[in-house]
Amino acid sequence: MSKRTPFKENFFKNQRQEPRKKKEFGQHFLRKNSTVDNMISAVKVTPETTVLEIGCGDGFLTHAVLEQTRCKKLICYEIDPEWIEVVRKKISDPRLEIRHKNFLEITHEEFQVEAPWVVLANVPYQITFPIFFTFVRHKQFINEGVVMIQEEVAQKIVAKQGRGYNPTSLLLQHHFDVSLMEKVEPEAFTPPPKVHSRLLYFKPKTAVTPIPNEEAFWKFAKLCFASPRRTLANNLKQAHYALEKFDEATLKLRAQQISFVELLEIWQRLQS
Repeated sequence: MSKRTPFKENFFKNQRQEPRKKKEFGQHFLRKNSTVDNMISAVKVTPETTVLEIGCGDGFLTHAVLEQTRCKKLICYEIDPEWIEVVRKKISDPRLEIRHKNFLEITHEEFQVEAPWVVLANVPYQITFPIFFTFVRHKQFINEGVVMIQEEVAQKIVAKQGRGYNPTSLLLQHHFDVSLMEKVEPEAFTPPPKVHSRLLYFKPKTAVTPIPNEEAFWKFAKLCFASPRRTLANNLKQAHYALEKFDEATLKLRAQQISFVELLEIWQRLQS
């Protein structure tokens, strides 16, 4: 579609009558046009696509998505009724549906009936991981997405070893292809957060490595990472696993030194 067109005059400048931005909801509103353009250009949105936004804020990203794409619908989950009213007054587009609901309470049926989804969202940083766990549960309905999250969290999600690498890194990389995009400075938001941010692209994997006794595997993985500075032997010694199946070199490894493939091999050996 056509490039961005500006909001009506004073859309963002006249804020006297607007609600306050609420810290408890993680309300830091994006103000950088080029960043929004990068988010939208990174995904494929067709007339059959439903775009998911988590938190509409004052409509900055919302407006850009509607202007720059031919999406079937843009559904935004917003917990703050005051900002819902603001955006509904400012944006008149039949494709926009704002649901006054906590996104973490979304149902399987809601995801299914509106599929396929593309996610474009500047998410509340304090619930980033719960949001991604929700994506995991409903990934069959998601084509791809770009989210704005805290820089430190983004680095953890893509980590494959070392500092920040943890069971959540393993879980999300197991289900999604993930990659870092643009790093965003605090001054790109109002009010500025105290941290740098990062755009993260993700796409559900078409083929996921099967894990025997998967629920137990993730509990095992958490035990392996229980104390990052401790060895596998020390983290697992109280869990009654058959550690005698492994040589001393393996047992002296720390979880942050072990790739997902290697950890899965250890698990499979324990299952044999």
